[in-house]
Amino acid sequence: MSHLIHRNLRQQPPLAAGAGGMYLYDRDGKAYLDASGGAAVSSLGHAHPHVLAAMHRQTDALAYAHSGFFSSAPAEALAARLAADAPGDLDRVYLVSGGSEAIETALKLARQYAVESGQGERGVFIARRQSYHGNTLGALALGGNEWRRRPFAPLLIDVPHVAPCYEYRDRAPGQSRADYTAALLAELEDAILAAGPDRVIGFCAETVVGATAGAVPPTPGYFKGVRALCDKYGMLLIIDEVMCGMGRTGSLYAIEQEGVVPDLVALGKGLGAGYQPIGAVLARGHVVARLREGSGAFQHGHTYMAHPVAAAAALAVQEVIAGEHLVDAAALRGASLMSRLREAFGAHPHVGDIRGRGLLLGIELVRERDGKEPFAPERRLHAAVKECAMARGLMVYPMGGTIDGRRGDHILLAPPFIASEADLSEIVSRLADALDDAVAAVTR
Repeated sequence: MSHLIHRNLRQQPPLAAGAGGMYLYDRDGKAYLDASGGAAVSSLGHAHPHVLAAMHRQTDALAYAHSGFFSSAPAEALAARLAADAPGDLDRVYLVSGGSEAIETALKLARQYAVESGQGERGVFIARRQSYHGNTLGALALGGNEWRRRPFAPLLIDVPHVAPCYEYRDRAPGQSRADYTAALLAELEDAILAAGPDRVIGFCAETVVGATAGAVPPTPGYFKGVRALCDKYGMLLIIDEVMCGMGRTGSLYAIEQEGVVPDLVALGKGLGAGYQPIGAVLARGHVVARLREGSGAFQHGHTYMAHPVAAAAALAVQEVIAGEHLVDAAALRGASLMSRLREAFGAHPHVGDIRGRGLLLGIELVRERDGKEPFAPERRLHAAVKECAMARGLMVYPMGGTIDGRRGDHILLAPPFIASEADLSEIVSRLADALDDAVAAVTR
């Protein structure tokens, strides 16, 4: 019996024993084609020699130095690299150990900015329903997935949630895309006014919604409208790119495609590509300048922040992404995978929508296409898809509760940027078989 507390307390997962390129291997030697990058993490695939070498060099030189005493060369170099590549004046970087820490950091930085701006009455964040921003309590409160929030609701701060930009489900028949977008922005403005414009610190959203809804992209102009509302009411725009950032959607920062510059951006997952735990918050210069000119310190910190080996790994990841032109590859391979998915599933009776950007793509599953009716939640179609895919040596990232935290199922695909056309073909072929197996299993 394992003494490890696994995610599923009734089922022990296979034991991973090795990995290379697009594949992981269990201790029995079975190969698994990684079509989800784990959880949209392994953007370079597994065991990339440049990253491994950088980690070995850093471990030999300096494995750890507490940031309360020292900085380190890899942390400084990574921050400089991220600042140089970020849009606008997002040129201040705070390094942490993962996405949830990044979101917590962004919330505290935004609050301290408000306090040191003489606006201590600002204590409210606004976010969106069906969002996911992490599992620590602040991040969980910010997120809008009711299934995840419900057991811990008494511990969570009050966060008003507005509608997500979820065109497939929420745009009414006959409603233009522009009118749908305008309605979303009007709802956000109403929420700001209801909370009190002088009480709202900021609005947080994923550029492309990842795990909870399955690669849902924004409509054109949505984030420009959000940016305008934040400017109008003196709020900060906080963008969560833990899953969709670092090249995943075909640009290094997904928000670049929206033509706006947020005040804070949270990164994780693809920042370190799975080689070390790392996350980051990028802040615009004026946010950090306010603290520097005021108290002189950000009242926050973690033991492993700016960890030298993690920073060295993430810097090497950035070097590989640039040197191997992998952002362009993500865009090209993403278009190819989208085409293959539409060819294979475009007329599938249980596929309602195929969506996403770059190599962050989602397939929403339905009981019947015309009415978009989901499968009953108790059938747990998403779990059956995962089980059937693993049986066929395929790793995908299915989730339930797509619509409202309870109803709906989707499959998230986020393969490494190194995927070949042959890999994409194999992913779609295995997924088609796994989906048919899963539907058959839950409808017996």
